[in-house]
Amino acid sequence: MNIPEGLKYTKDHEWIKVEGNKAAVGVTDYAQGELGDIIYIDVTTVGNDVAIGDTFGTIEAVKTVSDCFAPVSGKIVEFNSAINDNPAVVNQDPYGAGWIIKMEISNPAELDTLLSTADYKAQVGA
Repeated sequence: MNIPEGLKYTKDHEWIKVEGNKAAVGVTDYAQGELGDIIYIDVTTVGNDVAIGDTFGTIEAVKTVSDCFAPVSGKIVEFNSAINDNPAVVNQDPYGAGWIIKMEISNPAELDTLLSTADYKAQVGA
């Protein structure tokens, strides 16, 4: 299981990569493995402000549909449109080409509430 250093993680299996006041968000390798083959991702919140823990979209896999939760508060500024054409990229490269949204962070202090790499590894037993 791939759990890269330098990211923050949520208990709901999302990751966030912060660059200044913006961040990329996606689902972890663990999450995509649990979901199975991802067939569709729906994000209708671009342009919206979300609070930490709010649902920003859904991921549909062969076996289930799962909500995606905002790891921090902010504005959803971009959806990775490349995953519309090939949602399987989230299975293949969840931390790279498989990112789901980008957001502007409105409360950077919330980053301190997220899991470190070591904490996330402990949560999933890696």
